[in-house]
Amino acid sequence: MNKSFSLSKLKVDHQQMKDIFMLFIGVLCYAVGYTAFILPEKVVMGGVSGLSALIFYATGFPPGYSIWLLNFLMLGIAIKTLSRKFIYRTFIGVTMLAVVVAVLQPFFAAHPVITAGEDKFMHVLIGGLMGGIGLGVIYSHNGSTGGTDILIAILNKYFRMSFGRAMQFIDFTIITSSYLLFHSVELIVYGAVFTLVASYMCDYIVNGARQTVQFIIISKHYKEIADVINKSVHRGVTLVEGKGWYSQKEVDILIVMARRYESQDIFRCIKKIDPDALVSQTNCQGIFGEGFDTFK
Repeated sequence: MNKSFSLSKLKVDHQQMKDIFMLFIGVLCYAVGYTAFILPEKVVMGGVSGLSALIFYATGFPPGYSIWLLNFLMLGIAIKTLSRKFIYRTFIGVTMLAVVVAVLQPFFAAHPVITAGEDKFMHVLIGGLMGGIGLGVIYSHNGSTGGTDILIAILNKYFRMSFGRAMQFIDFTIITSSYLLFHSVELIVYGAVFTLVASYMCDYIVNGARQTVQFIIISKHYKEIADVINKSVHRGVTLVEGKGWYSQKEVDILIVMARRYESQDIFRCIKKIDPDALVSQTNCQGIFGEGFDTFK
């Protein structure tokens, strides 16, 4: 009993260590994009990082410190709204991000990897890609960097504003506020580009590993198709009894969950047995359970 408990605890600790390591990798990727490509170009993106960049451009106050201060100020305001687990994850992520940014910002200021203004769009694009990849890695391993997540939780609770609308409102406000400092619409556009690219890459990283599909198959030869898929592709098949409304006849429906790279093998199996089968294939955001992704 005690041995089983110890092994279980060791496994959990190992997973936590892996998540913290991947959190650092994600934070490092985001921070490099932010400090090496975005700050030299004086671009303001959404979120606390964008607000910290705006403060840095206006006053010279280091962005690493303002990222930490702003996040923990918001945590203090919303502490009753947020769960203990969210606060714990945010504390680790924000502290790690603030420290890495505080180290890298003066380093890249003294040793620049780009020439500011030479190819601003490409620099913003690279910064957005790195930022999105970093956030994707962080979110994929149960991490959080706080920021607008905290404000969104507040707006959602007290103003019944949807998460998507709250995020758009906050990011739009921060990005457009750069006009007060630089009087440049071009920089607002670059800030929007960064935010869009980073959001796309973050979604791709989070959901890209879950390249899964669902098949719905209707065929008179459902038994043969189910057997071949089960034995050749090594995927489970679920049989559901249905009824065709037009024909008023009983039909047997097969449901198959598979990885996207297995879809062509499934199509070949179906075509070989029944070329006239009715097949629907849909993409899934994720499939969790035996043979697929594990719950985190």
